[in-house]
Amino acid sequence: MPQITVDYSERLADGFDRPAFARDLHTAVVEIAAAKPPACKTRFRHTEDVVVGPDTDGHALVHVHIGLLPGRTDDTKARLTETVLELLRRYVKAEQGVTLHASAEIRDLDASYRKFEE
Repeated sequence: MPQITVDYSERLADGFDRPAFARDLHTAVVEIAAAKPPACKTRFRHTEDVVVGPDTDGHALVHVHIGLLPGRTDDTKARLTETVLELLRRYVKAEQGVTLHASAEIRDLDASYRKFEE
């Protein structure tokens, strides 16, 4: 915990500083949501096809999912979500003429969540 997944349009690959984003995101999760630094795990998944409304061109998407163990207040989750959006503004640069659609969601991990490390 936390489990962080970042889905992003393939066309953002060159304009998205993923290592720096993850580093600063982990710092924010520790400061805002009281996570432990070694527990922060982020995976990035690029998507090839993006359609926004009727358009198949001119758009790029990035969405950050953060799963936390239950117990954080709605205010804490909202503060973390706003911080994620600020970090996306800093670390994602869409090419000229491309509209960037950025979003984030903080959710509680299900009670069935388990993990192990070896």
